[in-house]
Amino acid sequence: MSRIGNLPISIPKGVQININNDVITVKGPQGELHQKFDSIIDIKIEEDKVVCIRKSEEKDAKSKHGLYRSLIHNMVKGVSEGYKKELEFVGVGYRAAVNGQLLEMSLGKSHATVFGLPNEIKASSLTERGKNPVVTLESYDKQLLGQVCAKIRSLRKPEPYKGKGVRFVGEQVRRKAGKSAAK
Repeated sequence: MSRIGNLPISIPKGVQININNDVITVKGPQGELHQKFDSIIDIKIEEDKVVCIRKSEEKDAKSKHGLYRSLIHNMVKGVSEGYKKELEFVGVGYRAAVNGQLLEMSLGKSHATVFGLPNEIKASSLTERGKNPVVTLESYDKQLLGQVCAKIRSLRKPEPYKGKGVRFVGEQVRRKAGKSAAK
């Protein structure tokens, strides 16, 4: 029994949900999202709630029941409130600046790295004296936001010896002891 799949999703004010064949469209003040879903799951709108019902007790249906409920919940939350992630650039000379939809980063390499952001993502950078630069990314699409953050982080992952690299704000990096001097 899927505990997550059985939970109804409440629809906040200002959010419209339409279901056409096997595509669900969620529209709100932040934006509009589309998601294709499998015919194993039946999605119904009841008053101010969305309910996901599986049509059979097969393993595939059970696994997709909670998945589609979570995807729809993320879409509803995204178009009503939006999502926000912060990346911190830790290291000497690590900098980040936002110019429109381009993120220019100095990551300890001989040249600057320029990363093009999708139109759905809004970015801002904050550099304070004595603190690490922080880039804030905001979007209504949780999947796209997570994918872009993971791609930026992969350009220079935090290394375990000095802790330098791109990390999420609040992320704990397990530190290792360096090699000890031979006697």
